[in-house]
Amino acid sequence: MNTNIFFCGYSYHTKGYQSEFKEGFPLYLFRLQTEGSCEVIVNGQKMELEKGDLLLLKPGDHYEIFVEEGQKSGDYHISCQGDWIDEWWSRSPKTSIYQIDLDGKLLSLWNQIIVEKRRPQTSLNQELTDYLLRSLLLTMEQTMNEIVPTYPYPYKVTRMMRYIEEHATTAIKVEDVADHVGLSISRSVHLFKDSVGKTMIEYAQEIRLSSAIERMKYTTIKLEQIAEECGFGSYPYFHKVFKKKYGVSPGVYRRLEG
Repeated sequence: MNTNIFFCGYSYHTKGYQSEFKEGFPLYLFRLQTEGSCEVIVNGQKMELEKGDLLLLKPGDHYEIFVEEGQKSGDYHISCQGDWIDEWWSRSPKTSIYQIDLDGKLLSLWNQIIVEKRRPQTSLNQELTDYLLRSLLLTMEQTMNEIVPTYPYPYKVTRMMRYIEEHATTAIKVEDVADHVGLSISRSVHLFKDSVGKTMIEYAQEIRLSSAIERMKYTTIKLEQIAEECGFGSYPYFHKVFKKKYGVSPGVYRRLEG
């Protein structure tokens, strides 16, 4: 079930731009507004796209886009087709526009596809490009699912969780998490605890412990180094947290699991 990418890139317009597909766009189109704004018409509905707006089109959708002279508009875009994309699209309801966080992982995948598509045909790795596209769409899907009201947590909380998951093994601070979602420290602390049932630090510690256990089970890395790599700072603190959680020291746990 291969996929086929027809074009993928990043555009930045300041001198005006217009494109129309009144008979229907022939492929799937995914477009993420990263800077400025523009106006689109999708199936007769006029919409203003702002930073963070993700546009999804399926084959046959009427599509027009307008960037006025002097208006700034930057976006990532990809046009594709394939059996796997048909299946991905049909397995859940989708709207035309989603307002999402400009997640670094999503943009990194987009950039990787752009780089792969620039290679000469003789050097193009179709299998790699295919899986990068699938990863991009699955990451989009995860983000879109987290936005809907029926998701277990408010979107702000989900964004805090994802930020903590990404940075848990570093010296993460509560104020960093609050800044990431644009909330005050007190508001973010209370919202997270009320929604998740634990503090941000407790959540980060769970991730650190899980990461440490993986290293203890499957590597021969010294416990002191594991403590540092997993964000505990020092082995004595790692020892204290680990024993409180599991009832035994890291050294004993490793011997029992070995």
